[in-house]
Amino acid sequence: MQFTALQIATLIKGKIEGDPEAKVSHVAKIEEASDGSLSFIANPKYEECLYSTKASIIIINDSLEIKGKVKPTLIRVKDAYSGFAFLLEKYNEIVSRSGKHGIEQPSYISKTASIGKNVYIGAFTYVGNNVIIGDNVRVYPGCYIGDNVVINEDSRIFAGVKIYDGCSLGSRVVVHSGAVIGGDGFGFAPQKDGTYKKVPQIGNVIIEDDVEIGANTTIDRATMGSTCIRKGVKLDNLIQIAHNVEVGEHTVIAAQTGISGSTKIGRNCVIGGQVGIVGHIQIADGTRINAQSGLSKSVTTPNTTLTGSPAYDYKSSLKSQAIFRNLPELHQRLLKLEDTIEELTALLNQNISVDK
Repeated sequence: MQFTALQIATLIKGKIEGDPEAKVSHVAKIEEASDGSLSFIANPKYEECLYSTKASIIIINDSLEIKGKVKPTLIRVKDAYSGFAFLLEKYNEIVSRSGKHGIEQPSYISKTASIGKNVYIGAFTYVGNNVIIGDNVRVYPGCYIGDNVVINEDSRIFAGVKIYDGCSLGSRVVVHSGAVIGGDGFGFAPQKDGTYKKVPQIGNVIIEDDVEIGANTTIDRATMGSTCIRKGVKLDNLIQIAHNVEVGEHTVIAAQTGISGSTKIGRNCVIGGQVGIVGHIQIADGTRINAQSGLSKSVTTPNTTLTGSPAYDYKSSLKSQAIFRNLPELHQRLLKLEDTIEELTALLNQNISVDK
């Protein structure tokens, strides 16, 4: 498919500088682009590529000042990164709706399942009793959709995903390969003889609209009630979310993070990779937790930034790091002070002896 600069600018509400009829048929990184490529510049360190790239059309920020001769047609927007992402999203929609349709065989679809319009279900997929799959949903091969699961319109379930009984997914949800939604929470009651008795996990998982879940991420069903992933949440690969956790709207969580049971995370939080969070705590809206931090208590002040293990205020940690870097010098100064004190003490003792 080919698109002109005018068509692209109309979609992203941009201003054209150059040929409005310039055409592109593919996207590429600016440093690797060729004739017919669409690219963008959002990071200042790539600005120098603007004057040497072979791309045909480039999306740039309104604020970018041109300092030399530019061959490609430019489209100026307020935020080049967001504009480019919007285009990719629209392109994906076109490809998705013009792609595979229907139910491939072999697969099992329960007679009581309700399948919407323009749905694709890949081979070797199991769809259980009373499942509801909305319009334009894509379920790729090898998936398990348990009884009473709901998947709303325009969602994509990639190969090998497992969704246990009773879980609910909103509209435009994306679940990447290997993810498991609704597995049992880690609930075991200790017994007097030292053994553990399993606590039945009878709740479910609710995933709201516009959530994306990375590959091999696991979200456990609630013991009772629901584990909730709210609207617009983005989860990276290899994340563990335990039973009865709630993740607030538009929170993003990076890979290898583990969240223990019954923790409530607020809206618009940013959690780095390999973060560990204990159970039964509250995390305020807008909290930012740096990578490899360990959070052991509730965060009650919104928009707090934390780091370390146990995690504490980021600005305080920077001051501590500065002091730590200066420890060798401080140690030498301390040794010199001790020598000086010893010399002064010796002199003082001599003067006392003379006076006597």
